[in-house]
Amino acid sequence: MAPDVLGIELSWLLWVVSWMIAARFASRAVKRPGTWRTLLPYAFEILGFTLLLGIFTNSHGPISPLWTMPQNAGWALVAVAILGFAFAWWARIALGRLWSGTITRKDDHRIIDTGPYGIVRHPIYTALLLAVFATVAVKGTTLTLAGGALLLLGWTVKARIEEGFLSRELGAENYDAYRQRVPMLIPVPRH
Repeated sequence: MAPDVLGIELSWLLWVVSWMIAARFASRAVKRPGTWRTLLPYAFEILGFTLLLGIFTNSHGPISPLWTMPQNAGWALVAVAILGFAFAWWARIALGRLWSGTITRKDDHRIIDTGPYGIVRHPIYTALLLAVFATVAVKGTTLTLAGGALLLLGWTVKARIEEGFLSRELGAENYDAYRQRVPMLIPVPRH
Protein backbone atom coordinates (compact mmCIF):
# COMPACT_ATOMS: atom_id res chain seq x y z
CA MET A 1 0.00 0.00 0.00
CA ALA A 2 1.32 3.43 -0.94
CA PRO A 3 2.34 5.56 2.06
CA ASP A 4 -0.11 8.36 1.20
CA VAL A 5 -2.99 5.85 0.95
CA LEU A 6 -2.00 4.44 4.33
CA GLY A 7 -1.81 7.99 5.71
CA ILE A 8 -5.31 8.84 4.52
CA GLU A 9 -6.75 5.58 5.84
CA LEU A 10 -5.10 6.11 9.25
CA SER A 11 -6.52 9.66 9.29
CA TRP A 12 -10.03 8.25 8.75
CA LEU A 13 -9.47 5.65 11.46
CA LEU A 14 -8.34 8.27 13.99
CA TRP A 15 -11.29 10.49 13.12
CA VAL A 16 -13.82 7.62 13.46
CA VAL A 17 -12.43 6.47 16.82
CA SER A 18 -12.33 10.02 18.23
CA TRP A 19 -15.84 10.72 16.91
CA MET A 20 -17.20 7.55 18.55
CA ILE A 21 -15.60 8.38 21.88
CA ALA A 22 -17.01 11.92 21.79
CA ALA A 23 -20.51 10.60 21.01
CA ARG A 24 -20.79 9.55 24.65
CA PHE A 25 -20.91 13.22 25.68
CA ALA A 26 -23.93 14.30 23.61
CA SER A 27 -27.29 15.05 25.19
CA ARG A 28 -30.06 12.55 24.73
CA ALA A 29 -32.50 13.01 21.88
CA VAL A 30 -36.02 14.13 22.72
CA LYS A 31 -37.49 13.75 19.25
CA ARG A 32 -36.63 12.17 15.90
CA PRO A 33 -38.46 12.40 12.60
CA GLY A 34 -40.56 9.27 12.30
CA THR A 35 -40.59 8.57 8.58
CA TRP A 36 -39.00 5.72 6.65
CA ARG A 37 -37.31 8.13 4.24
CA THR A 38 -35.05 9.37 7.02
CA LEU A 39 -33.32 5.96 6.85
CA LEU A 40 -32.28 6.40 3.21
CA PRO A 41 -29.29 8.73 3.81
CA TYR A 42 -27.89 6.27 6.37
CA ALA A 43 -27.95 3.51 3.75
CA PHE A 44 -26.04 5.82 1.39
CA GLU A 45 -23.54 6.57 4.18
CA ILE A 46 -22.91 2.91 5.02
CA LEU A 47 -22.48 1.86 1.40
CA GLY A 48 -20.49 5.01 0.59
CA PHE A 49 -18.00 4.49 3.42
CA THR A 50 -17.72 0.80 2.56
CA LEU A 51 -16.70 1.65 -1.01
CA LEU A 52 -14.62 4.73 -0.17
CA LEU A 53 -12.46 3.03 2.41
CA GLY A 54 -12.32 -0.36 0.68
CA ILE A 55 -14.07 -2.22 3.47
CA PHE A 56 -14.80 -5.81 2.35
CA THR A 57 -13.45 -5.12 -1.17
CA ASN A 58 -9.79 -6.16 -0.93
CA SER A 59 -10.62 -9.88 -0.70
CA HIS A 60 -11.49 -9.90 -4.44
CA GLY A 61 -7.97 -9.06 -5.56
CA PRO A 62 -6.29 -5.76 -6.27
CA ILE A 63 -8.38 -2.92 -7.58
CA SER A 64 -6.46 -0.92 -10.13
CA PRO A 65 -6.58 2.84 -9.72
CA LEU A 66 -7.76 4.96 -12.62
CA TRP A 67 -4.86 7.34 -11.92
CA THR A 68 -1.93 7.61 -9.56
CA MET A 69 -0.86 10.63 -7.62
CA PRO A 70 2.74 11.73 -7.30
CA GLN A 71 3.84 11.24 -3.68
CA ASN A 72 4.00 14.99 -2.96
CA ALA A 73 0.46 15.48 -4.24
CA GLY A 74 -0.71 12.43 -2.30
CA TRP A 75 0.71 13.79 0.94
CA ALA A 76 -0.80 17.22 0.21
CA LEU A 77 -4.18 15.47 -0.11
CA VAL A 78 -3.61 13.69 3.21
CA ALA A 79 -3.14 17.18 4.68
CA VAL A 80 -6.40 18.29 3.00
CA ALA A 81 -8.23 15.34 4.59
CA ILE A 82 -6.77 16.23 8.01
CA LEU A 83 -7.87 19.83 7.47
CA GLY A 84 -11.37 18.50 6.76
CA PHE A 85 -11.35 16.44 9.96
CA ALA A 86 -10.17 19.48 11.94
CA PHE A 87 -13.02 21.57 10.49
CA ALA A 88 -15.48 18.79 11.41
CA TRP A 89 -14.15 18.83 14.96
CA TRP A 90 -14.50 22.61 15.15
CA ALA A 91 -18.14 22.22 14.12
CA ARG A 92 -18.71 19.42 16.61
CA ILE A 93 -17.22 21.48 19.43
CA ALA A 94 -19.40 24.45 18.40
CA LEU A 95 -22.49 22.22 18.72
CA GLY A 96 -21.41 20.82 22.06
CA ARG A 97 -23.99 18.51 23.56
CA LEU A 98 -26.44 19.30 20.73
CA TRP A 99 -24.44 17.10 18.31
CA SER A 100 -25.99 13.90 17.06
CA GLY A 101 -25.05 11.38 14.40
CA THR A 102 -28.72 11.10 13.51
CA ILE A 103 -31.46 13.61 12.81
CA THR A 104 -32.76 14.59 16.25
CA ARG A 105 -33.93 17.39 18.45
CA LYS A 106 -32.18 17.64 21.82
CA ASP A 107 -33.16 19.24 25.11
CA ASP A 108 -32.66 23.01 24.81
CA HIS A 109 -32.07 22.68 21.04
CA ARG A 110 -31.46 25.98 19.28
CA ILE A 111 -30.00 27.25 16.05
CA ILE A 112 -26.22 27.55 16.24
CA ASP A 113 -25.12 30.21 13.75
CA THR A 114 -21.64 31.12 14.93
CA GLY A 115 -18.20 29.71 14.16
CA PRO A 116 -18.37 27.14 11.37
CA TYR A 117 -22.18 27.35 11.43
CA GLY A 118 -21.86 30.95 10.28
CA ILE A 119 -19.93 29.73 7.22
CA VAL A 120 -22.18 26.82 6.14
CA ARG A 121 -25.30 25.31 7.70
CA HIS A 122 -23.84 21.80 7.69
CA PRO A 123 -20.12 22.24 8.35
CA ILE A 124 -19.58 18.63 9.43
CA TYR A 125 -20.86 17.35 6.08
CA THR A 126 -18.81 20.00 4.27
CA ALA A 127 -15.69 19.02 6.20
CA LEU A 128 -16.18 15.32 5.62
CA LEU A 129 -16.81 15.92 1.92
CA LEU A 130 -13.42 17.65 1.80
CA ALA A 131 -11.85 14.53 3.34
CA VAL A 132 -13.84 12.35 0.92
CA PHE A 133 -12.57 14.39 -2.05
CA ALA A 134 -9.00 13.96 -0.83
CA THR A 135 -9.50 10.21 -0.34
CA VAL A 136 -10.99 9.74 -3.81
CA ALA A 137 -8.12 11.71 -5.35
CA VAL A 138 -5.45 9.70 -3.49
CA LYS A 139 -6.98 6.26 -4.10
CA GLY A 140 -8.39 6.96 -7.56
CA THR A 141 -10.44 3.78 -8.03
CA THR A 142 -13.93 3.34 -9.43
CA LEU A 143 -15.02 2.08 -6.00
CA THR A 144 -13.77 5.20 -4.22
CA LEU A 145 -15.46 7.38 -6.84
CA ALA A 146 -18.73 5.51 -6.31
CA GLY A 147 -18.32 5.73 -2.54
CA GLY A 148 -17.67 9.47 -2.71
CA ALA A 149 -20.73 9.99 -4.92
CA LEU A 150 -22.91 8.00 -2.51
CA LEU A 151 -21.64 10.01 0.46
CA LEU A 152 -22.31 13.29 -1.36
CA LEU A 153 -25.82 12.10 -2.20
CA GLY A 154 -26.45 10.76 1.31
CA TRP A 155 -25.29 13.91 3.10
CA THR A 156 -27.22 16.17 0.72
CA VAL A 157 -30.42 14.18 1.30
CA LYS A 158 -29.74 14.00 5.05
CA ALA A 159 -29.12 17.77 5.23
CA ARG A 160 -32.42 18.50 3.47
CA ILE A 161 -34.37 16.15 5.75
CA GLU A 162 -32.62 17.61 8.78
CA GLU A 163 -33.44 21.15 7.70
CA GLY A 164 -37.12 20.34 7.25
CA PHE A 165 -37.24 18.68 10.66
CA LEU A 166 -35.38 21.51 12.42
CA SER A 167 -37.51 24.12 10.68
CA ARG A 168 -40.64 22.47 12.08
CA GLU A 169 -39.11 21.92 15.52
CA LEU A 170 -37.30 25.22 16.03
CA GLY A 171 -39.65 27.51 14.14
CA ALA A 172 -39.78 28.03 10.40
CA GLU A 173 -39.32 31.78 10.67
CA ASN A 174 -36.04 31.48 12.61
CA TYR A 175 -34.67 28.60 10.56
CA ASP A 176 -35.66 30.20 7.25
CA ALA A 177 -33.83 33.39 8.26
CA TYR A 178 -30.72 31.30 9.01
CA ARG A 179 -31.14 29.47 5.70
CA GLN A 180 -31.25 32.80 3.85
CA ARG A 181 -28.05 34.07 5.51
CA VAL A 182 -25.85 30.97 5.39
CA PRO A 183 -25.27 28.55 2.46
CA MET A 184 -26.00 24.85 2.95
CA LEU A 185 -22.75 22.99 2.11
CA ILE A 186 -20.49 25.12 -0.06
CA PRO A 187 -19.17 28.33 1.52
CA VAL A 188 -20.07 30.86 -1.14
CA PRO A 189 -20.72 34.52 -0.29
CA ARG A 190 -24.35 35.59 -0.31
CA HIS A 191 -25.46 39.01 -1.53
